Amino acid sequence: MTFVNPLLLAGAGLVVVPVVLHLVMRRRPRLVEFPALRFVRLRHDTNQRQLRLRHLLLLLLRMLAIVLAALALARPSLRFSAGPIGSQRAPVAAAMVFDTSPRMEYRHENRTRLEAAQELALWVLAQLPPDSRVAVLDSRRGPAAFQVDLGAARHRVERLETTADAQPMPQVLAEAARLVAGSELARKEIYVFTDLARAAWPLEGAIRLQERLREAPDAGLYLIDVGVTQPANLALGELRLSGQIVSNRSTLRIETELTSIGKGDKHTVELYLLEPDPAGRIPGARKPEKRGEQTVAVTPGQSRVMEFRVSNLGVGTHQGYVQILGQDGLAADDRRYFTVEVKPAWRILIAAPRPENAYAVFLREALAPESFRRSGLARFACDVAPLEELRQKDLQPYAAVCLLDPKPLEPAVWQKLADYVAEGHGLAVWLGRNAEPVKSFNEKPAQDVLAGRLVRQARSPEGSLALAPRNLEHPALAAFRGVAGAVPWSRHPVYRYWQLEALPEGAHVIAPFTDEAPALVERPLGKGRAITMTTPVSDDPNRDPWNLLPVGEAWPFVILANEMMAYLVGSGSEELNYRAGQTASLELAADRMAPSYLLTSPDGSQARVAPDMKQRRLVITSTEQPGNYRVQAGGPADGVDRGFSVNLSAEQTRLERWSDKDLAQFFGTYPYRLARSKDQIELNVHTGRVGRELFGLLIVAAAVVLGLEHVLANRFYRKG
Repeated sequence: MTFVNPLLLAGAGLVVVPVVLHLVMRRRPRLVEFPALRFVRLRHDTNQRQLRLRHLLLLLLRMLAIVLAALALARPSLRFSAGPIGSQRAPVAAAMVFDTSPRMEYRHENRTRLEAAQELALWVLAQLPPDSRVAVLDSRRGPAAFQVDLGAARHRVERLETTADAQPMPQVLAEAARLVAGSELARKEIYVFTDLARAAWPLEGAIRLQERLREAPDAGLYLIDVGVTQPANLALGELRLSGQIVSNRSTLRIETELTSIGKGDKHTVELYLLEPDPAGRIPGARKPEKRGEQTVAVTPGQSRVMEFRVSNLGVGTHQGYVQILGQDGLAADDRRYFTVEVKPAWRILIAAPRPENAYAVFLREALAPESFRRSGLARFACDVAPLEELRQKDLQPYAAVCLLDPKPLEPAVWQKLADYVAEGHGLAVWLGRNAEPVKSFNEKPAQDVLAGRLVRQARSPEGSLALAPRNLEHPALAAFRGVAGAVPWSRHPVYRYWQLEALPEGAHVIAPFTDEAPALVERPLGKGRAITMTTPVSDDPNRDPWNLLPVGEAWPFVILANEMMAYLVGSGSEELNYRAGQTASLELAADRMAPSYLLTSPDGSQARVAPDMKQRRLVITSTEQPGNYRVQAGGPADGVDRGFSVNLSAEQTRLERWSDKDLAQFFGTYPYRLARSKDQIELNVHTGRVGRELFGLLIVAAAVVLGLEHVLANRFYRKG
């Protein structure tokens, strides 16, 4: 307990005044002449006891009133933390923690949330005692340190900017607690400027935060809420591309969703591609060209899925963005960027037993329908060859090789296929009735390629078996996500398949049959990958087929075959779209390597970047700025012109907030105070430094006691 005016406690000595008055004004008993003297004597003893009790009660009430009045004038206060007691103007070791995620750019009443936080922080700095030490921390990654003086801290606050790769607030606050705990100053305070968004305060960091706060038990913790209680915003979700590397004969699909918070009505979303600008002053300049537009109605709290399609893309790198037309409170989530690379139709080699064309008819028509081949729209160029030619066949021109119901192959052929895959190509093997004798497929050359040892043929003549893909996260199955429950696999029964055992290390089942046996198994091999399917897709449906996958309404087989090939040729293997803060890596062609590349950032700044010659890769670590990045080398005619895109994580711009009650789960038993204005901050800080004053409570108690004394005195003396 502390006192603002401790000298006034001497006033408590006035407690002797009512004692003196009591002794002086004590009434003496009167002598009463009464015939019934015996009765008077009996009543005398009773009256004497009651009179003494009344006088003693009044004495205690008067003493209590004086003590309470003296205590109130001394202005005592209570501190509820274990911190040191001292002057309110003693130097403070303070840490100012700012949420600088893109979400803090939300504009309300013509101010962003970061600007509101800066204004309050500068005011707090002005109130700090002289010689205080201040550290300013934001959501960027890195160690924290105290500023040189208050002026440097003020300059640091004024220069704060949002960061795309923001740390969670519990992690930043834990670092602040570590910093102030190591200060030699007795007083320690932590100010947290935040919008209380759920995205900024994940529950996963609560335990570590509480452990850090226990290291600084004397620090006062002040949460300053600069958020908006009822935000209104439109946001685009993350873009989902049909492929980051696509064929020039295919259609690029771009899917996203429009989410509304507190805003309804109809809204327009546009798709733009960056196309060459012949009229541009700078060689290679580009300008945005609108390639799509959709208007949808959204209600607050709901999302609408949207899909754009772009066709007739030329070979090369294409960049663009999807944006919401108009403005809202938060511009950071109104635009999403993308990069795709367009390549010529991938060459696929289909090898099968003779007659090879009869074996390949279903797969070739699924990958490159005749109508598409004639019109030049097929994204795969399929060549068919008999298995016997594999030994002499040059496989390098092909992006992937398919073996349809292969017969036993020579060890040299299996080794050739293994080397081909290890170089970064794809291989698909459909096992069927020709996989006999089994021993030849279980020998080492074949097992270096296949996804397991063949055991026996499993049969289901009644047709109760079918493919049963469940986990659609694999790229070969991703196209089924939108129709997962409507794929009629049961209409394409499987009558026979090969049972596998002893799957090699790294192999995993992409899709099983309905009896849980492996149907589609992937095996990584060097830089490439091989997929084994335990039932064929080449059987004549009229001659005891092993399955009916490619016949009838065979659209599930067509999608599966196309997505498998797209996966094997590497259309999804290279990453061209990143989240802010991730390291970007571009694979470079060996015959077009340059000593350095010109990197152009979204803001137009340029820098030279040297490639990794051994790995044939260009690595870029500075990806904090969302937008389209461009990588160039050489001249416009035969040079390199590539790029990649960087987007904010959708989590970084979500505005849903924690309630005041929910905040306790982050701090446990550690005391904290929440404020939303300068007055509340001042009251909280004063309470934290000085304690909670008891003047009001004590003065009211003294008045109550005086009133009670007055009532009792009138009643007792009137009766006396």
